[in-house]
Amino acid sequence: MRTPRWVGALALAGMLAGCGGGDDRGSAAAPSGGSAAVGGGTGSSGSTGGCTLRARQDWAFSILNEWYRYPELLASNVNPGSYTTLDDYVDALTAPARAQNRDRYFTYVTSASADAAYYASGKTAGIGVRLALTASNRLFVREAFEDTPAFAAGIDRGTEILAVGTSTANLRDISDIIAKNDYDALNAPFDDTTPGSARVLRVSDAAGTRVVTLTTANYSLAPLSSRYGAKVLDSGGRKVGYINLRTFIASADDQLRSAFATFRSQGVTDLVIDLRYNGGGLLATAETFTDLLGGGRSTSDVQAYTSYRPSKSSQDRIRYFRQEAQAIAPTRVAFIGTGATASASEYVINALIPYLHSSVALIGSNTYGKPVGQIPFDNPSCTDDRLLAVSLALQNSARQGDYFNGLATKVEASCQADDDVSHALGDPAELSLRTALDYIAGRSCTPIGTSASASRSTQLFAPANRPLIAPHPNAAQRDQPGLF
Repeated sequence: MRTPRWVGALALAGMLAGCGGGDDRGSAAAPSGGSAAVGGGTGSSGSTGGCTLRARQDWAFSILNEWYRYPELLASNVNPGSYTTLDDYVDALTAPARAQNRDRYFTYVTSASADAAYYASGKTAGIGVRLALTASNRLFVREAFEDTPAFAAGIDRGTEILAVGTSTANLRDISDIIAKNDYDALNAPFDDTTPGSARVLRVSDAAGTRVVTLTTANYSLAPLSSRYGAKVLDSGGRKVGYINLRTFIASADDQLRSAFATFRSQGVTDLVIDLRYNGGGLLATAETFTDLLGGGRSTSDVQAYTSYRPSKSSQDRIRYFRQEAQAIAPTRVAFIGTGATASASEYVINALIPYLHSSVALIGSNTYGKPVGQIPFDNPSCTDDRLLAVSLALQNSARQGDYFNGLATKVEASCQADDDVSHALGDPAELSLRTALDYIAGRSCTPIGTSASASRSTQLFAPANRPLIAPHPNAAQRDQPGLF
């Protein structure tokens, strides 16, 4: 279920998510006429005789003309000659669908090689942090990833970035950058994730205030953290399983199975699933995750319906629950979400609603809203061009799939909670997790209001209290809001 172009899914203010957030990248089966690809199918149509901009535009148009989920919302009066980039041309073609909140930059062109590497094993590059601005315009690290330059330098969740630059000579205070609305000054140090690029930060955390120099590097983002990805919590004598899934990529499947095997062996039936920053990813992984939550389901129970445009209705399918040896039958499930929770993340939540009703809850804030998925199509003439085209729509077993404005009004139970960066992820004292545990224990809470945005930020600068959005996102950043 892929995410939007700008992030990978995020939503500003509740907002962007990628949502894209997720690729729904088709599913396990490739559409007829295509060959197997990461999470979906690679279309064979659209072959052109060259790699010029016009040839690439013709290729993209042919794919969308054949596969786009909303053919009636595909612009017909777009002049290719008016656009100097393929991205801008594709955006123009999908503008009518965007105006109707159906495709918030979920359709985009990316690097086939980088895309495949990320969705197979999380390969990406950068300093290894997730960044966000608070309501008071202070820049904090929301998450730091293991085996990355930032984590090695002692930077972790809750670290505040006071100043940034590409050298000590051009180090500038974040407060000054924000006061002057100097987008370029904030973009310059973060936007380039090419390995070997220097970043200089003045940071403040429990260790004090210091200046650190980081060098961007290649790393593999682990779907489940080795520190807090999966654990069994003791909540007032009740065993509660906690999972923090960062992204839906192929390497997550076995990590999830291992976590559920532990839960099953300890008799855990109450779960907190933390998807607060998860903008989505592979639909196949979302299906496996849902199977692991379906220990009480039979193979005749519908997990989801997938539908294509009328001319491709032969591709429509019903996904039934499948048996997983490690699956558990949950009593209560609390999903922690935010505006960055999108696509594949929303698929899992939505799939459980008809079966668990008020025993599944959304904790935190409203999700992004992406009940559609993309199929990846590779350009036979320009081998690194990959078009992610919104081609399918998803519904749960109750035929509910109209959550373009998020899931807050679709779940039967919800609780408001802030994202508390003063505590580590997985810490029962962290506000969102504490609220989730209260829900599991049956304590009352304030339901979530709704707020979803159809806008996209074209700057790294994002509205207050929102993830920073890369102006030129790489494959990982499209599904990982605020990743640098």
